[in-house]
Amino acid sequence: MTGSRTVEQTFDTALDGHERARRGARAAEAARRLAGEDVAAVALTWVDVSGITRTKTVPVGRLEHAATWGVGMSPVFDVFLLDDSIVSGRHVGGPVGDLRLHPDLDRLVPLAALPGWAHAPADRYAQDGAVHPLDARALLRRETARLAAAGWTVRTAFEIEWAVSTTPDEFTPACHGPAYGMTRVSELAGYLRALLVALDRTGVSVDQLHPEYAAGQYEVSVAAEDPVGAADTAVLVRETIRAVSLEHGLHASFSPKVVAGSVGNGGHVHLSLWREDTGDGPANAMAGGGGPCGMTDAGQAFAAGILDHLPALLAIGAPSVASYLRLVPSHWAGAFACWGLENREAALRFVTGAQGERDRAANLEVKCFDGAANPYLALAALLAAGRAGLDAGLALPDPVDVDPAGLPEAERAAREVRPLPVTLAEAVAVFEEDAVLRDALGEAVTDTVAAVRRGEIALFDGAAPEDVAAATRWRH
Repeated sequence: MTGSRTVEQTFDTALDGHERARRGARAAEAARRLAGEDVAAVALTWVDVSGITRTKTVPVGRLEHAATWGVGMSPVFDVFLLDDSIVSGRHVGGPVGDLRLHPDLDRLVPLAALPGWAHAPADRYAQDGAVHPLDARALLRRETARLAAAGWTVRTAFEIEWAVSTTPDEFTPACHGPAYGMTRVSELAGYLRALLVALDRTGVSVDQLHPEYAAGQYEVSVAAEDPVGAADTAVLVRETIRAVSLEHGLHASFSPKVVAGSVGNGGHVHLSLWREDTGDGPANAMAGGGGPCGMTDAGQAFAAGILDHLPALLAIGAPSVASYLRLVPSHWAGAFACWGLENREAALRFVTGAQGERDRAANLEVKCFDGAANPYLALAALLAAGRAGLDAGLALPDPVDVDPAGLPEAERAAREVRPLPVTLAEAVAVFEEDAVLRDALGEAVTDTVAAVRRGEIALFDGAAPEDVAAATRWRH
């Protein structure tokens, strides 16, 4: 409970006149500041069920009205597929209806990579001010609040992988040095420097940037923050990468499979569970305990909940047909539902950090998610799974310290190592049967996710991997 209200009541309260006026006053002040910085327009963004960032924009002079009354949009965007075709679910579909986009002024920021523009993630409401049941940001806030009601917070961050091409159609790697090689930094030093400068000026705290394994591939890691902030930052980072790439005559792909037969882009999620109500300040439940690899009992239970629901979670975190071209054994993609200490072939990798900082650094890395995922939905589902593990007091099986693909099938079964779904259809079937996720996400979200996933399955029915990769390459 939060005061006399439930978590759901606190975070699903409709906008009233007082709240509208408060937001409008704040937006008017923000608009004056932005105008003084020569910003002309604000992009209001949301991420659809297919994982594509959509937008409506307003001139700075209309920001006050947008914050007060919202910007109209059709609910049908929730059932857009990645090729912009439209399916229908039981809760949404068709041309009728209207929603309102309201900018989150706490996350309003000028875009260094797009001079003259600012960005604000949008919350979605009905015309009467009620929270839209398919609004993923609201869903993530609710899951965060449910954990907070029990005294827990989560710190999280997305790793962003992308591949850079010199051409906008076929993929032509923009660099040719070896995987992880300094040569790739030298080849695109100006581009990478511009990216780091733009991210810094936009307020993103970058931990590291490095060349990755696949041709033309890089990765950037950012500082952990609260779940909604982490999802907002993931969107902001990707759009900054896209803009800086275009400014340098390059094209960025975040697709799970840029080229068939090559390593794809992951969207790894890092999470740590923290107890906020200790006498000595926040305490990381992933360290300092007597459980496996130093986890506390709560940290272990949270991890076990995620591990238990990983097959169903794939319908959220690996949501495209192309995802299953990436999610194959022995490619560091995490194709088996198991966990292991620093095991990059386990779907759930436990990271301790260097000795001496483990109380701050220990965390879980979900390796089977990719860049097609809606980051808000992905985190909401992960938090729900972890919360279920906490509520049930789950324990982890023994860690796996080898590539699970190399274990005999009988040994995998004995060690509770399960292969994850190998197709999107298989993942959707498991997802629809998962009572924990259905309860946390709600019927509207569950049904819409399943409808969109089945739409993409039908879209690529019988398509060759090369055709799937080509059709997906520039969409996310």
